[in-house]
Amino acid sequence: MTDTSAIPAATPEPTTGSIAAAAAVAPDRAPAPPSVHVRTFLTWLAIFPLVALGLTLVGPVSASWNPVLRAFVLTIVIVPTASYLVLPRLLRAWAAVQRRRTRR
Repeated sequence: MTDTSAIPAATPEPTTGSIAAAAAVAPDRAPAPPSVHVRTFLTWLAIFPLVALGLTLVGPVSASWNPVLRAFVLTIVIVPTASYLVLPRLLRAWAAVQRRRTRR
């Protein structure tokens, strides 16, 4: 048999330090994540101008390329740019607008 006296008894989690208590105290600090519709729109808003700019810049150079190669080169640049630079800024801006709307 094992000795269970060395195992500490489970203590209930204090309600003042829990995540639920923090959210109840400051609901305007962490807005709900955007809906799938908002995320889709923000993704399009990030991608469309980058694709338009990329096609304008790469178009003259890649006119004779295979369309699959052209799409590959374009997406190699656009997807990381949108994912790491543009979308985080758009999501931050969306969150700031949401916080402003909830304060009213």
